[in-house]
Amino acid sequence: MSTPPALLLARAAHPRQAVLTAGALAGAAAVAGRPLREVALVFATVLVGQSVVGWADDLTDRRRDQRHRPDKPLSGGLLDPGTVWFAMTCALLLVVPLAVAHGPRAGVAYLALVAVAALGDRLLHARVLSCVPWMVSFGLYPAFLAYGGWGGVGTTTPPTLLMVALAAALGLGVHVLLALPGLVHDHEEGEKSLPLVLALRTGTPRLLLVASVFTGLVVAGILIAGRTAGLT
Repeated sequence: MSTPPALLLARAAHPRQAVLTAGALAGAAAVAGRPLREVALVFATVLVGQSVVGWADDLTDRRRDQRHRPDKPLSGGLLDPGTVWFAMTCALLLVVPLAVAHGPRAGVAYLALVAVAALGDRLLHARVLSCVPWMVSFGLYPAFLAYGGWGGVGTTTPPTLLMVALAAALGLGVHVLLALPGLVHDHEEGEKSLPLVLALRTGTPRLLLVASVFTGLVVAGILIAGRTAGLT
């Protein structure tokens, strides 16, 4: 029995990462005291935006995944690239009004981070600067939350520089952790991403330990900063 195309599209959108990111941002909005309807809007916006990033990632890496990850719907031939392009286009048309519904500043911040995350993987995935799109996109999340509101109104209160810096640092840690399982394939492809360069110097087990501790400390710093200095 063949898998329904809708399920294959969901798998290609990196659903676990999308749901986790959307849930984390919605949780942060709730902790910041946003009304329930705004929390739900944050969740929906980030879920759609992350789906765009996931599909763009699989489209970019399709040829590479055919050599190393044929189990993916797109690289394994179970899903037509045109179908993914169509779904991604529809999601883009949906994420724009969702982002604008938070207010102009929040909308620009979120659309910018989606663009950076999607294009950055295509341009810098195999380079030492592979961390830049992750740090920039994560660093824009506090602005998305701080400027967010309801009905396209938003606020004019910027996020604290501390929260922006911590969010960018979290992007670095997440990038390294997510890249670790694929480092062998990256090396076979002749890539030179930052996680690969670090792993070749320190060893993968040590890098995993360092990246885990670093990410944990950053998350703790975000929680402490959120309770003391606040988001804005």
